[in-house]
Amino acid sequence: MLDLPVVNAAEKRAKKPDWLRVKLPIGEDYKRVRRLVDEYQLHTICQSGNCPNMGECWGAGTATFMILGNVCTRGCSFCAVKTGRPPEYDEDEPRRVAEAIRLMEVKHAVITSVNRDELKDRGAEIWYQTVVQVKEQSPTTTIETLIPDTRSNWDALERMISGGQEVVSHNMETVRSLYRKVRPQAKYDRSLEQIKRIKDFGKRTKTGIMVGLGETDDEVFQVMDDLVEHGCDVLTIGQYLQPTKMHLAVDSFVHPDKFAEYKEVGLSKGLDFVESGPLVRSSYHAERHL
Repeated sequence: MLDLPVVNAAEKRAKKPDWLRVKLPIGEDYKRVRRLVDEYQLHTICQSGNCPNMGECWGAGTATFMILGNVCTRGCSFCAVKTGRPPEYDEDEPRRVAEAIRLMEVKHAVITSVNRDELKDRGAEIWYQTVVQVKEQSPTTTIETLIPDTRSNWDALERMISGGQEVVSHNMETVRSLYRKVRPQAKYDRSLEQIKRIKDFGKRTKTGIMVGLGETDDEVFQVMDDLVEHGCDVLTIGQYLQPTKMHLAVDSFVHPDKFAEYKEVGLSKGLDFVESGPLVRSSYHAERHL
């Protein structure tokens, strides 16, 4: 195991380490994606989640679309998406998402959503219609859906993942011991069961976790073991970054060499693909594992 220095709490308040610097969003491709997102009145997790890779991804003509609005019923302490009572969902949204993806000529589309716990079907029908309409308008586009926790509504889960997407992702986000602090309305074992049910349905499965929240290496390795046991194929590991002062503070900035070690260990434990790095997010370079 690598014995690497970490940037401690006092140092982190001064500035982020050099390996976390990103380029500002520029270029015609970025402007084109921004224009389409605005024109079709769409939401992206890139914007709502303050993703550090937005400039790179939008500059390459890709974006992660967020359906079912941009207000979440959960109050996760790491997430920049707005929390509250969501407005009525838009039944025309699947068509607009599909048309935007067609116009962008996206080869691999990533679609995610806020949690809609107030809906009986957790938004499953909008999920299903979005995937179906993307496939109708862009038959050669592969689709990855990053779905929320259905709170054990397994009928809703089946509807969400039966539209024809190639990959279904559901993020664990963190290690077991930090769940109450990081994901107070979620349950570690319930998310593992959701991943297993997705695998049993015949889909390629994926999840993501953040580090730098106070977890230990052994806890990260335990998550890997649990994921392998429950049929997860792909794991992403990235650095947690505090979106606002109202959110959880960063405990440490993890060195890039530690991320390389995580990748090596994950592959050795039986995961099919591991994307691990300080700026890695759930949908970052999502097409690589296909």
